[in-house]
Amino acid sequence: MRKEFIPKLFSLIKQGISRETIRKDILSGLIVGIVALPLAIAFAIASGVSPEKGIVTAIIAGIVISTFGGSRVQIGGPTGAFIVIVYGIVQEYGTDGLTIATLMAGFIIIGFGLAQLGNLLKYIPYSLIVGFTSGIALIIFSSQVNDFFGLHITDVPADFIEKWAVYFQNFHHVNWYAVSIAMGTILISLHFQKMVKTIPGSIIAIVLSTVVVILFDIPVDTIESNFGTIPNKLGAPHFPSLNFETIKALIQPAFAIAILGSIESLLSAVVSDSMIGGKHRSNMELIAQGAANIMSSLFGGIPATGAIARTATNVKNGGRTPIAGIIHAIALLAIMLLFAPYAKLIPMSCLAGILVVVAYHMSEWKQFKSILKGNRMDIIILLTTFFLTIIFDLVIAIEIGIVLSSFMFMKRMSQAVNIENFSAENNHKEHLFDEEQLDIPKGVILYEINGPLFFGAARQFQETITNTHVQPKVIIIRMRYVPLIDATGYQSIKEIIKTYNKRNIKVIISGVSESLRKDFEKNEVFLTIDKQHVVKEIHTAIERARENL
Repeated sequence: MRKEFIPKLFSLIKQGISRETIRKDILSGLIVGIVALPLAIAFAIASGVSPEKGIVTAIIAGIVISTFGGSRVQIGGPTGAFIVIVYGIVQEYGTDGLTIATLMAGFIIIGFGLAQLGNLLKYIPYSLIVGFTSGIALIIFSSQVNDFFGLHITDVPADFIEKWAVYFQNFHHVNWYAVSIAMGTILISLHFQKMVKTIPGSIIAIVLSTVVVILFDIPVDTIESNFGTIPNKLGAPHFPSLNFETIKALIQPAFAIAILGSIESLLSAVVSDSMIGGKHRSNMELIAQGAANIMSSLFGGIPATGAIARTATNVKNGGRTPIAGIIHAIALLAIMLLFAPYAKLIPMSCLAGILVVVAYHMSEWKQFKSILKGNRMDIIILLTTFFLTIIFDLVIAIEIGIVLSSFMFMKRMSQAVNIENFSAENNHKEHLFDEEQLDIPKGVILYEINGPLFFGAARQFQETITNTHVQPKVIIIRMRYVPLIDATGYQSIKEIIKTYNKRNIKVIISGVSESLRKDFEKNEVFLTIDKQHVVKEIHTAIERARENL
């Protein structure tokens, strides 16, 4: 089996893991498990599902991702990035639709991994990632206003603008107890770890706010008042009933989950690599992420991916192998079995405060500002993705963002293609990349192509070469610095040769390696040009030109 398809844990076990490393992993896993609990509950509630679904996801996906993933320290589970997609699916298709979409997304992500697309997903533009991530952060913040201020609005619209319109109409119902709890949660979450690094501030905020609400009978919404009790057991796996119509309706959101989950998991793996000086196996990571989503859906969970914040917490607390991620999932399972009945007493405003902190960290406002000062194309991608995420939905934002990025990339690549011509009349011994001196005969024009000859640049290439104002007897097309030719490029080459054949002008192509010559054969270029006129060396091409004068 190829190394990139072997889980990192298996390789580390084969190498041997020291007792000290295991001890640190166990301690780190316990801490991360405590950190993950309030986030798992908060992400589930914000996604429009019951709180235990978040815990189930963190347990099942956490074990699968750590056991079979390609990263040493990745922590898997539900994340804020999925809130927008999950909420939309639940509103339109219900929880059964979410289960099917998550299951389908799992198989799609596995497909990405098997097709070795892990490396390609890293090349999605940063401006696009910041655009939809900042948009998600704003939506998460907006979704928490109701609980943060204790407005007690029973039916909050899903649309961003309508939502804020309803908020403004109900701000006179502000519950100042809820606001105080939410603000206290934010302050504790942001500042407590500056004093005690091993205990997450969010846990302290939850314990304090819950105790205060119970002791003083403070009138605020709790998980129990909104969702009832939290089950203290894992349900049996259940395979949903599938039919073609359901698959057709959910394929788009399933792809959105798959693409978003893949991007976030690989980003998290890259970040963790930089923290520990390691190197993850991106395709194995995708396969594990896909398997985690399949298993999560079967147990009634929600989409999962690598969680950057929890992964960073794992590294900072000494986690260095996937054992820490497995321990984190076991710790969550133990908490669910023993303390789930008490979790129902957590105030909703406290969870809202935690999610506001999550939204703040997700917003990447510094990077957002930095990109706004940069390249115009990056600004267009950033703002387009940002506003589409907020006003329409994340699926449309990702689709249009990727298409727009592709067009921008093609434009930049086509602009990078350089075409220069040399002849006996204008040859001043100045050529691309070197100081070689070529004796170009009269009646011969040499075109030097520099850059990929793909569909974005093919038209420019064809027009530049065919629209010459002189009437040479021979044209040499030099392609030594052409790294790529696609089908459109080959079609343009054939059209150029045909055009000059009609004008009785010979075409000679130089700089063609053996591998490129095989591609010429496959693309039927030799049906339009004699094989002896396709050569490797420029001096051979010039000799061929002399023979044809």
